[in-house]
Amino acid sequence: MAVVVGVVVALIAGCAPVGAESDRVAPPSQPLYPEFVSYPEVEVLEDVDYGAGAADIRLDVCLPDDDDSPAGTNATTEAPARAAMLSVHGGSWRQGDKSDIPWRSVCQWFASEGFVTFSMNYRLAPEHPFPAAIDDLREAVRWIRDATQVQRFDLDPARIGAFGGSAGGNLVSLLGLEGEGDHTSGTRVAAVAELSGPIDLTTAGFSLGGVLPDFQKVQLDYLGCSTYSDCPPARAASPLYEVDASDPPFFVGHSVDERIPIEQSDALVERLREAGVSTEYVTVDGSAHSIAMLDDELRDRIITWLRERLAPE
Repeated sequence: MAVVVGVVVALIAGCAPVGAESDRVAPPSQPLYPEFVSYPEVEVLEDVDYGAGAADIRLDVCLPDDDDSPAGTNATTEAPARAAMLSVHGGSWRQGDKSDIPWRSVCQWFASEGFVTFSMNYRLAPEHPFPAAIDDLREAVRWIRDATQVQRFDLDPARIGAFGGSAGGNLVSLLGLEGEGDHTSGTRVAAVAELSGPIDLTTAGFSLGGVLPDFQKVQLDYLGCSTYSDCPPARAASPLYEVDASDPPFFVGHSVDERIPIEQSDALVERLREAGVSTEYVTVDGSAHSIAMLDDELRDRIITWLRERLAPE
């Protein structure tokens, strides 16, 4: 279990944390590759067509044992309704795949905890710049919420969460924050958990810990821009500018010394809390990036948080 090395004063006092206050944890014995966990008992439906913007873009479905699923009632099938998770891989928006061992592990991990999990591929930059990837996420949520999938997988369409790391963290954050209103229809989701996501892709984001020049080039390729001086998509692709009071609860995790500056997550958490959005923020000692920080303690925290936020009403 991780050792809590710094507890927020507000939490000690029994008050909600404010600003960018976080629970700081220090894993005492971090496995070299904690994300390489195998779940051979979890069934996986591979390469399911969800109607993405490219014919070869598919998703995998990781199926929980019925006994493990959070309880609920599916009005369509009169079977136990199950909460769903959308899992979105990282890779700087230009690489990565749902079938990569770490992301297959994430899909099966959520399923082993009772969530029907949809691990998706999306169109990649630079061939497919913004907004192709976020358009594919939106399409995936619509597909999951469609009555066909609701009946097929015994889903509660009001209880869809999203998880992503790195570029996937950016995408699920944008998905969760865009739009306004309830979280039970359209492309809205009911909870977002993200790790190490770039949050401000505009030039203003350079002041948030300093974006390395090579990653600035990665961002420009994703945005479809040659320079930042003329790049309107930068703001639209930045979750920081989409926050409003109707947004779903967030779980944010970030390592203290990793390649995406922690100030990016600090800024998001502060803005979410200013808007009154319930936000749990965990910072981890060390330099582990994205799902590489998923030790047993962080896994337990995320699952506990998701079970509370995606519980049936």
